[in-house]
Amino acid sequence: MCMVEVEGKKRPQIACDTPVSDGMVVRTTGESIDATKRAILELELINHPIDCPICDQAGECKLQDFYMDVGCYESRLRTSKVHGKKHVDLGANVILDQERCVLCTRCVRFLDKIRNNPQLGVFGRGDSSVIDCYPGAPLDDPYAMNVIELCPVGALTSKIFRFKKRVWFLKSYEGICPGCSKGCNIYIDHHKAKYEKDKIYRVRPRFNQNVNGYFMCDAGRMLIEKINEFGTYPMINDKKSTYAQTVAAIQESLKIDNSTILLGASLSLEEMWLGKTLGSNVKVAASNESGFKDDYLKEDDRESNRAGAKALGLEFANNIEDISTSNFVLMIGLSKELVLYWIDKCKKAHIPFGIIHQEQISAGANWFLPMPYHWQRAGHYINCQGYVQFSDARLENEEPSLLEILFKIKNSTQMDVQTIFDKFVAPLLPKDSA
Repeated sequence: MCMVEVEGKKRPQIACDTPVSDGMVVRTTGESIDATKRAILELELINHPIDCPICDQAGECKLQDFYMDVGCYESRLRTSKVHGKKHVDLGANVILDQERCVLCTRCVRFLDKIRNNPQLGVFGRGDSSVIDCYPGAPLDDPYAMNVIELCPVGALTSKIFRFKKRVWFLKSYEGICPGCSKGCNIYIDHHKAKYEKDKIYRVRPRFNQNVNGYFMCDAGRMLIEKINEFGTYPMINDKKSTYAQTVAAIQESLKIDNSTILLGASLSLEEMWLGKTLGSNVKVAASNESGFKDDYLKEDDRESNRAGAKALGLEFANNIEDISTSNFVLMIGLSKELVLYWIDKCKKAHIPFGIIHQEQISAGANWFLPMPYHWQRAGHYINCQGYVQFSDARLENEEPSLLEILFKIKNSTQMDVQTIFDKFVAPLLPKDSA
């Protein structure tokens, strides 16, 4: 479909394989070249099902775009189409519809050339050729789901997004993956249906040459399963409460002498800065390295803003000695594993504690206050390479952000994220921050 007309050449040329030369005159449209494209498209559609209304790729399909652009609407084919297997589970949350495949081999080349892990191949000959895994070897590459975006048609789809939402309903905003300290750049696709809350349906890699290039790992995509409906509610002593009552209880707790505040190392720079102002003894609690790292994008550090905590000059809490003299411990935005770790430490030392977290972890806490997930909170992060990156939040839900919660606890005037960053955070960052 990239055929062009080059002045002085007898026949149409393939644009992607024609070297540029001085004085070259190239035409991408015209009676001759349009007829060529129509003929090529007709060959592409000989065995392709024209069922766009029920295809999960409708609205994002390149073949559909060509079909509408070129105008090849009537088929001259009088024989039945060749049918392939449907709903083939390749593994790694990738579903294959063989009869929709146009054999561009992008998926095969990605796994072979980019990942050096050739798990897909072209099997058969002629119009019986299909993409498939090798016998007895399911797709399990940790970056396999990137073939979903690489596929120009509806042949490769995501098991966790397949038939969940039509893409033309989705709105997108730019964010950062919180899966590790790499901070891969992503698009967050969401939709607010009538009478429903705004919901995130999928995340996709966003190009950033300095960080993640064009791709992201499957583990980052699967984090979407951790975004529960905002069904948690404030609690005081394991009983349902309100935001106002719980905020008042937090304010009383922070008046206790020798209170310790533990901040999660995946909070944004703005949230850390504001959390730092809530008391005199503020530390950061971070998880240990995990063996998550690989030779491509994954990093061992699963905290998305450890570098940011260091840049703000915050101390790190490592064990019980860091809270042993505390009369109260407040945990804000720690990972679930860390919350459970510090709950155990607090109970053994008979230290009362409170929790602000995205999941309802409240057993034994003086109070619990829910906070939105990472992709529902705007803020800046510093990745393991030292890049300062902004992650947006544009969901239309009514629940307060963590910044709003912290401002209420502090009884201070609310400020937006950019104001906090420009006025208070940016001056604290190293001058060589990128």
